Amino acid sequence: MRSSKIIILLLVFLGFTFMGYQCSSSELTSAKLYIQQKNYDKALPLLEQEVQKNPKSSEGFYLLGLVYGEKEQYDKMIDAYNKSLAINQEFKDYIDQSKLSHWATLFNKGVKAFQDGTNTDVEDSSKVLLSRAANYFEESIKIMPDSMGTYKNLAFVYLSAGNYDAAMEPLKVMIEKEKSLDGYRFVGEILYEKGNQLKATDETAANQSYEEAIIILEEGRKLYPNDPDILLALSNSYIAANKLDIAKDVFKAGVEAEPENKYYRYNYGVLLLGGEEYAEAEKQFLKAIELDPEYENAIYNLSVTYVKWGTYLNKVADEKGETSSEYKDKYQLALPYLEKVVQMKTDDAVLWELLGKVYTVLGMQEDASNAFAKADQLRQQ
Repeated sequence: MRSSKIIILLLVFLGFTFMGYQCSSSELTSAKLYIQQKNYDKALPLLEQEVQKNPKSSEGFYLLGLVYGEKEQYDKMIDAYNKSLAINQEFKDYIDQSKLSHWATLFNKGVKAFQDGTNTDVEDSSKVLLSRAANYFEESIKIMPDSMGTYKNLAFVYLSAGNYDAAMEPLKVMIEKEKSLDGYRFVGEILYEKGNQLKATDETAANQSYEEAIIILEEGRKLYPNDPDILLALSNSYIAANKLDIAKDVFKAGVEAEPENKYYRYNYGVLLLGGEEYAEAEKQFLKAIELDPEYENAIYNLSVTYVKWGTYLNKVADEKGETSSEYKDKYQLALPYLEKVVQMKTDDAVLWELLGKVYTVLGMQEDASNAFAKADQLRQQ
């Protein structure tokens, strides 16, 4: 009885041993040897034979994915890894490590190409490098589709290359997955600019683009109520969509809710200026500058408000056949703000030309000549 038990245990042991030797086929054994030698070209056909003969070989698919990865055939790598994991999770840790390694390599190559592409002054080289960076980031997204940093870098590559349509997809993923500020900001701005481009040829399509911009920017405003770029793009989109009254209500409510918010003040002022409500626009810009004396956009738009106000008053006087110097008072009010803003942004020819026109109206001919000369000099550079 005792000897029969020993025989049975021995048979069981031999059985497991035999099964263990069966696990590695000749193809798998040879492929592993070639992989150790980094001879991936010879390993590949053996592994393809292995998974064809044994479609339940999780190790075969794992090693096949490993070889595809080394050969930079990432689509095939991912497919092989997925098949291995669908069979069982035995090689999951190795697969995760492999994917992370390839993702990191591609991501770093993408960053390097992106930096080189933005730093070069040679346009053709920049295009090639940015295209290469986009390819690296696209490939890395395939390997790790949940890496938000990759989507962000890909979006910035496309934005830098001026390929705004391509930038939309990663930006929308950023919004969908993490409610990204950059996602809302850039998608809104792209849709607004697209509307501007369409306006001359297809007004219906342009208005649709403005409407899409408003929807995404309103969503962004609720999450990031103090972001100046979102607020500016939103007010511009409302104006472009001929929804000035709605826009004014939105930003007026913002000012009432947060009277010390310079961004709401500024954007409400822009809308009022667009509606030729000069006195109210003046009030908002003055308050924004009080809150931030170096607020360049508010300083500039306050000067523009005074210039447009003065031009309007002069036009009204002409239409009535009257002579009035009241309009010059507004130009005089514009002068210190315009002089300040050209010092803040000395390389803007448009600003210097506007300053020259104000000097001319005020009879300051020498200053006007100098300002116009500065504008001409900047345009020739």
